Amino acid sequence: MERKSIIICGVVGFLGLLSAVTGFAAEATRIKGSQVQVPTPTECVYPRSPALGLGLTASVALMVAQIIINVASGCVCCRKGQHQSASNWTLALICFVVSWFTFVIAFLLLLTGAALNDQHGDESVYFGNYYCYVVKPGVFAGAAILSLASVALGITYYLSLTSAKNINDPWRPPAPSQGGIAMGHPQFPSQTSQEPVFVHEDTYMRRIST
Repeated sequence: MERKSIIICGVVGFLGLLSAVTGFAAEATRIKGSQVQVPTPTECVYPRSPALGLGLTASVALMVAQIIINVASGCVCCRKGQHQSASNWTLALICFVVSWFTFVIAFLLLLTGAALNDQHGDESVYFGNYYCYVVKPGVFAGAAILSLASVALGITYYLSLTSAKNINDPWRPPAPSQGGIAMGHPQFPSQTSQEPVFVHEDTYMRRIST
């Protein structure tokens, strides 16, 4: 895996964990029906709760993670080519669609739950002749689980798209050979550095006659 992919997966994974942790924390600190006070038959007094800030933090972290993984992956449909196998592209497409589906649900649950928890929610608590509303249990926890699923699916389709491209990239330098490289020697006769000696023709004929 390349260094760029490791950094992207690490950042997206951290944001996914942050979204899940803050989502579970929002679930633990949400306003319960027993905490609502009714000073008058027509008035509900809600205590302050950190669930609003935790829910907003979880939704923002999830949104940033989704943006990063989609920008890094690019267009899924445009990535289908000769270098991309059918199985990898199908897996990436399925993970892409499901990731967006879980992201939308988790983001809306976190954002809506955080906003409603600050004043009232969608579960009625009956106090005499009046109803006070609180967020239903499991809303933030369900959103936290969907956040983890969305991030995990996003990382899966990102790696599915980039792995095949890196393996079949024609511009990628080849891996170094593990064995030694045989170095051939030129098959030329050795040449001496001695300069040729020229003999005069008369001298040559004189030596023959003698």
